[in-house]
Formats: sequence, C-alpha cells, structure tokens
Amino acid sequence: MSFVMGCAPRRKCQVIEQRLPLAPARAGRFTGLGRMLVGFALLGVFAIVSLPSPAAVIETEALSDPALVARYRHLIDEYRCPKCQNQNLAESDSPISKDLRSEIRRMLEEGASDAEISEFLVARYGEFILYRPAFHSGTYVLWLAPLAFVALGALILVAVVKRRRRSQAPGLQAEEREQLQALLGRAAQADQLDKPQ
Repeated sequence: MSFVMGCAPRRKCQVIEQRLPLAPARAGRFTGLGRMLVGFALLGVFAIVSLPSPAAVIETEALSDPALVARYRHLIDEYRCPKCQNQNLAESDSPISKDLRSEIRRMLEEGASDAEISEFLVARYGEFILYRPAFHSGTYVLWLAPLAFVALGALILVAVVKRRRRSQAPGLQAEEREQLQALLGRAAQADQLDKPQ
C-alpha cells in the first residue's frame, strides 16, 4: 500500500511505501472464506424455507361416484385460481378456490357436463381461468407469440452466423502464399547478413 506524503506545488511528491502486516485470524471470527460459506448456507436455508409447499389441498367433501371423482380431479387441475399467481384450483388454498371447488362438486353431482362447467366458469371469471384457452381472435397472440419468438430467434442466429463468416479473413490464395514465402525468405537472409560472424 502506498501513501503520498509532503506534496507541494511544482515539486516531486515523495511516495512512502509501507507494507501492512496481515492481521492474524482472531478466534471466534469468520475470515473471508468463512463469511462466504456462512452467507451461502444462509441463502440456501432461506431458499428452501421460501419454497411453496408441493402438497395439494385435502378435500373433505366426497363425491358420490368414483367416475365423478376422476372428472373432478381433472377439472380442478385444468382451471386457474382467479386470485393466485400460476396455481390451479387443486393447489390453491385461497377462499375463492375453495368456493370454486365446491361449486364444481355441486355441478358434477347435478349432472353438468365438463363443457357446461367450463362455460359457467368462463362466463363468470373470463378466459383467465383456463390454463389452455381456446384459439380464437382474442387469444391468437397468446398461442402464436411463442412461435414468433422462436422464428425471430432463428433469424437472429442465422444473421449472426452469416456476419461472422463474412467478417473472418479469407485464406490466402496460392499466389499470395508464394509472395509471403518470398518475403519471409528475404527477411531471413537479411537477418543472417546482419549477424556478426
């Protein structure tokens, strides 16, 4: 570490070189690597604790027919919770999800078809509730945007590869190689002549 001392205008500054001894690690304190490891450990614990629980909601009401149970499970997996971000009705524990699950159970017991249940939910909450909305004029951007982004990425990749190929220097032609060898040969002869013997 350098320190500048005694600088006056229009004079050369005197630089004093001073080496500071490294302080020995004190007992009970973390060194740089120890601090980093503790930081990573705390970050890992925080990440694990903040992960959502993968357990599904436990249903307390039973349906009368096993076929209805299978349809019910399929339906609650297909519809999105209106309140939650990216959770279906089966995963969400919000009050509105509980209400929608009981409404779907009620409609299944009354004999409603899957299409009728879907129409009811879309009429009430809009197409947001569907994980796979139908392809029509209102959702074509949703369905075609991924394809457009892939096509755009492919075009950019092709353009970059073409530009790199153009920017690379082409190899020497046979005539140019001969000229280069002749120049190198002359340079080697000139070097040998310049060397004292």
